[in-house]
Amino acid sequence: MKNYKELIVWQKSIELVKKIYLLVKQFPPEEKYGLVSQITRAAVSIPANIAEGSSRNSDKDYARFLQISLGSAFEVQTYLVIAKEMKLTKVQDIEALDIILEEVIKMIHAFIKRLLIAKS
Repeated sequence: MKNYKELIVWQKSIELVKKIYLLVKQFPPEEKYGLVSQITRAAVSIPANIAEGSSRNSDKDYARFLQISLGSAFEVQTYLVIAKEMKLTKVQDIEALDIILEEVIKMIHAFIKRLLIAKS
């Protein structure tokens, strides 16, 4: 088992989750069971799948969990677009989160590539 807590991508995704939770506190109460629930669930899924993948015995399995994590990251990105379009909070708050999210997405892509190339 690899120590996922030492991975910068995991640490950065935990930072993202914390910032998502701060962001959604600004959303209107009627979004509690809608967009708030969706975006927080998807955000938490990013580091959770990185961690779960680290327990797998093969790089191929690990890469599969990273791909799930990547899917969740794209989900969060979509929810941020919706929040921006619906003017649920300040645009600059969403844009700041999107910068972190883009970094996490790039890191996950690179990690997947490294795992899969290592076995080629």
